[in-house]
Amino acid sequence: MATSTPLSLTGRALRLLSAREHSRAELERKLAQYEETPGALAKVLDALAAKDFINEDRVVASVLHRRSAKLGTARIKHELQSKGLAPDAVAQAVTDLKATEPERAFAVWRKKFGTPATNPTDRAKQVRFLASRGFGGEAIARVVSGAFDADEG
Repeated sequence: MATSTPLSLTGRALRLLSAREHSRAELERKLAQYEETPGALAKVLDALAAKDFINEDRVVASVLHRRSAKLGTARIKHELQSKGLAPDAVAQAVTDLKATEPERAFAVWRKKFGTPATNPTDRAKQVRFLASRGFGGEAIARVVSGAFDADEG
């Protein structure tokens, strides 16, 4: 293949956005090294935001859709914050996630373990696994103790 011309900032941004939703802060971080003149990147990102290619609500929805089935509220909150999203958008997402955390923790636990722990070592292993996925202590205790399974019947 012949040598191709280097991608413009807009081209690079669109390539990233075509793979998945990105926040403005993520795009700034990823594209800063390609900015040749000061302010060029900000203009490109402003234009993309004006055309609704960069949309914070879609970024939040995308992360929740991709990650909520496998991760707890704490891990997803951290991921949303690392994307540079507005604190109120993150807080709203966390509120929504907390409502379903026990069910999601149970689904993850059931897929990995399937049966309640028979001894303290296995129980500790299950607790550590769910904690590493970012689930809260209350949801973990409910799932590992078997109380959630009995509630769902």
